[in-house]
Amino acid sequence: MNDLWWAEDVQRVTVFTGAGISTDSGVPDYRGPQGIWTRDPALADLFTYDNFLADAEVRVRFWQVFAGRQGDVLPNAAHRALAELETGGKALRVLTQNVDGLHQKAGMSPRKVVELHGSLATATCLDCGERTPSAEAIARLPEEPRCACGGLLKPSVVMFGEYLDSDVLSLARRIAAASELFLAVGSSLRVEPAAGLCAVAAEHGARLVVVNRDPTPYDGLAVEVVREPIGTAVPRICAVLAGSGPKRH
Repeated sequence: MNDLWWAEDVQRVTVFTGAGISTDSGVPDYRGPQGIWTRDPALADLFTYDNFLADAEVRVRFWQVFAGRQGDVLPNAAHRALAELETGGKALRVLTQNVDGLHQKAGMSPRKVVELHGSLATATCLDCGERTPSAEAIARLPEEPRCACGGLLKPSVVMFGEYLDSDVLSLARRIAAASELFLAVGSSLRVEPAAGLCAVAAEHGARLVVVNRDPTPYDGLAVEVVREPIGTAVPRICAVLAGSGPKRH
């Protein structure tokens, strides 16, 4: 039997991606052996909304950490393989926990990417709601980035203590429920409610496949768990999916 039997004869594919898909691009993950929080557990406090609001030093440090995740970061083989699959005509949607925009940089149609935790591309004023390119905010460091109105600028990402946008989450659940194959790639699957999309997909009959270096809480629901490095696993899976039947028009 083909070891990728679960990638054959499927038309509607959803790929749920976490930080692990971007590590080959030089973007560190959070919980891995070299992850941001593994190397410095105190940094996790920076990602808490209440701490961000309460302390100017926390805000500046938060911006400095995220500034290091910007710059000339390029998509890797996994991002490119997914983009080629989608632009080649496969009915593919990406639900991502990542805020790096690398799926779009790889060439995926922006409307086919649902950014569950927001985007680093912009900052939002907590007073007037105006959005500013993050590069402009980062350029003001080490001074605290502020809006033209004087309000606090916060990267347009979801922090601990904030709710996911209800419309975005509802869309993601509908996509998961309509999937025939749901690939969870490079995520610890420990951050809810996003990780719960795996259960939504499985409950509606999708083949759930987990591609991750470490065990996850959803491995038991999966028809397959792939421990192969993401940079080789995803292109191999995409090659099978590209030949697995009719494409959209």
